[in-house]
This record gives sequence, C-alpha cells and structure tokens, in this order.
Amino acid sequence: MPHYLHQVAYSREGWEALVKHPQDRIEAVRPAIEKLGGKIKSAWFAFGEYDVVVITEMPDNVSAAAIAIAFAGGGACKAVQTTPLLSVQEAVQAMKKAGESGYRPASASARAA
Repeated sequence: MPHYLHQVAYSREGWEALVKHPQDRIEAVRPAIEKLGGKIKSAWFAFGEYDVVVITEMPDNVSAAAIAIAFAGGGACKAVQTTPLLSVQEAVQAMKKAGESGYRPASASARAA
C-alpha cells in the first residue's frame, strides 16, 4: 500500500481546545484513517512549522486526499500538507525510468532562441 506523510499545523482555536481539553489526537484520528482503508504507521507531535507529523499507509491517492480534506475542513488546522512517499526501491526504479525517458535539458543555444 502507498505511504503518505501528513503534516498538520493547528490553528489558534485548535490549540486553545487542546489546552482546555488535552487529548491524544493520534488516537482520535485513527478511526477516520482506518475507515478509509488506511493505517497509521507512525505519528509524532513536533514543534516548528507543523505540530503533528503522521506516516500512513493508504489504499490510494483518493483516500489520502480524503483524509487531508477532512483534516483541513474540520477547522482546527491552519495548514495541512500531504506528501506521497516512495520506498527506496521505487525511487531507484524511478531513477532508472528517468534515464530511459529520453528527456534532454534545454541547452544554452535552445535557451537563447
């Protein structure tokens, strides 16, 4: 199953609610992810640009987009970013295919024209 990196930044209102009523939000979102056919592989709270980082396995891009839309539409988040992840083996396959693609970068003479 494909893996995804979900990064979530809480809004002021989201943090306000969590400070008033502390809770494990990872466990709170687990049922929604599982309802979409996914699994949480690992999750972390963080400080910096994003407050929560979750690695999931999801059946497909539509399911990954659905949970991202649900997160963003809930109102407690100011930013949600979802990144599809490649395994090392998939990345090597992509590199090989890139080498076979026939792509040629623009040359200096092509840029001047």
